[in-house]
Amino acid sequence: MKYLSFEKSVGCVIYRKSEDKTLFLLVQYRSWQWDFPKGHMENGESEEQTLRREVFEETSIDDLEILPNFRESVHYFYTAKGNEKKERILQNKGIYIFKNAVYYAAETQTEKVKIDFENKAYAWLTYREVLERLSNDGSRTVIKEVAVALKQDN
Repeated sequence: MKYLSFEKSVGCVIYRKSEDKTLFLLVQYRSWQWDFPKGHMENGESEEQTLRREVFEETSIDDLEILPNFRESVHYFYTAKGNEKKERILQNKGIYIFKNAVYYAAETQTEKVKIDFENKAYAWLTYREVLERLSNDGSRTVIKEVAVALKQDN
């Protein structure tokens, strides 16, 4: 069994206009952590293809208008635990993961979200609410950059 894995995920900060404010979508993973929709790149996929596939799988949203010239990368290291650790061992994948997560930003007109089995809940939140709900620094950095790109009030 190998112990170290290098992986790449692609995610998206999805936003929509609601009356006079911008709302951002967060999903709550099985681990109870709130974050932006994201997932692993499959062989042969471009980043945009991964983004669109993962967003659709996790939220059923398919009307994304990707924000031009926005792309942020976050690098982090973690150790798989619980069910993820068991699954990774069975698949002969490393349990120590160095992850490169690439994020885009995209606008949607869709309000109703249908989450998949990998997630517990979703929420449309204001910028400040997103900052309060996120638990990791990488995602906080990404939403701050999106806010700058969208010229939101910080």
